[in-house]
Amino acid sequence: MFSKVMFATLFVSDQDKSLDFYTSNFGFEKMADNPGPEGRFLLISYKGQGWPILLWPGTGGRAASDTDKTGTIFLQTDDLRKDFIELRARGVKFVEPDPMDYAYGMLVTALDPDGNRLALRQQGNPRQLGK
Repeated sequence: MFSKVMFATLFVSDQDKSLDFYTSNFGFEKMADNPGPEGRFLLISYKGQGWPILLWPGTGGRAASDTDKTGTIFLQTDDLRKDFIELRARGVKFVEPDPMDYAYGMLVTALDPDGNRLALRQQGNPRQLGK
């Protein structure tokens, strides 16, 4: 099943300003800074710690888009398709009808009873994850 929290999301109005704030004032380090189809993927963390923070576009602590109404918890698994089938059988609701390939692996989004999003991810090359 799931093995770790991949990262937590912090909605920020200016990613560069926030990056400077957290690195200059609190000693965070930039872990990843990649453009993507949904926006700039900017991760910070303390060196040697495994729980990074995603600085994601938003306003006043809230998401910039209507689809990101709440913060998202990202969970990593080694077998997303298997876990998806098991969770759906337990009655867990999902945003997408099935796991989807993306640039860094596979993803699907679960919803908790209050509509909070759990982004479920399997990292790796989508072609090698076994469709």
